Amino acid sequence: MSYKLFKNLSLFGAILALCVVVLGAYVRLSDAGLGCPDWPGCYGTLTVPQSEAAIQQAQALHPDSPIETAKAWKEMAHRYLAGTLGIVVLAIFVLGWRNKNQLKVTPSLTTALLIIIVFQALLGMWTVTMLLKPVIVSAHLIGGLTTLGLLTWIAHRHTVNHQQHVPLSPALKIMVRGAILVLLAQVLLGGWTSTNYAALACTDFPTCHGRWMPEMDFNDAFHLVRELGQSAHGGNLTLNALTAIQWTHRVGALVIFIYIAALVFFLFKVSALRKIALILFILLLTQVAIGIANLILQLPLVLAVSHNLGAALLVITIVVLNSKITEHQNEHSKT
Repeated sequence: MSYKLFKNLSLFGAILALCVVVLGAYVRLSDAGLGCPDWPGCYGTLTVPQSEAAIQQAQALHPDSPIETAKAWKEMAHRYLAGTLGIVVLAIFVLGWRNKNQLKVTPSLTTALLIIIVFQALLGMWTVTMLLKPVIVSAHLIGGLTTLGLLTWIAHRHTVNHQQHVPLSPALKIMVRGAILVLLAQVLLGGWTSTNYAALACTDFPTCHGRWMPEMDFNDAFHLVRELGQSAHGGNLTLNALTAIQWTHRVGALVIFIYIAALVFFLFKVSALRKIALILFILLLTQVAIGIANLILQLPLVLAVSHNLGAALLVITIVVLNSKITEHQNEHSKT
């Protein structure tokens, strides 16, 4: 019974993690990340101050943070959903070790997942207390996608009726594994672009400021220990630095497009992987189209959030692809 619950919770957790990632993107992109100036509550309450007396009391506690109810509710909705995910992951951890002899993954993976969730909670707190410092917000974004990836892996290994893994040539197998690293690098660049508000540093396409190689400042652009909107020396972050961030993200997009397109070409020769290869290519094309549309249309909220959703779906697809080509423990034990 508990093993069946583990399988169901792993699938539910993966779906919930996707919702948390997308909602987190919506909160960040609608400038609601500081909708509540404290943590884990909101102006000292478990929800959002509503009555006139509660609002006055909250404003007295945080005089430098005027209450914006809509933004505060967005932030608290994200926190409650993330908290629910934390409870689910804790249950997966307990059930995983209780049923470790039946698991199709190492139970240590559930431990790693729990550690990441705890660290995610700390990053969520630091995001507020450190006023959206880019390196903290970017780490929070990567942590969310890592959580999604791990839950997807666990869920796929336990909820799909696997008969046998799909064997590949060593070279193609390495290429499939490499897709995780290539996607991770691009997600890091995308997260850094978003958290530094550099998405519109270049408003033309495919050139940037009318040039293929515009003036750029890479030193300040990728200096990790600095405040939002500031250079390493405390001055305002220049347009050249923001341009460097946006331009690098574009180059990364080109690299991952070529890599995934080549991977899909080879995967189409494997009949058992043709369907997921097609899904991967459609997601890739959609993600590129949304990225270009974000530039042309000046980053409308729905497209910006969709771009984050696209990244999450690419993570899920590539993780599932890797699961499909990975030998199962019961297969290994028979050899």
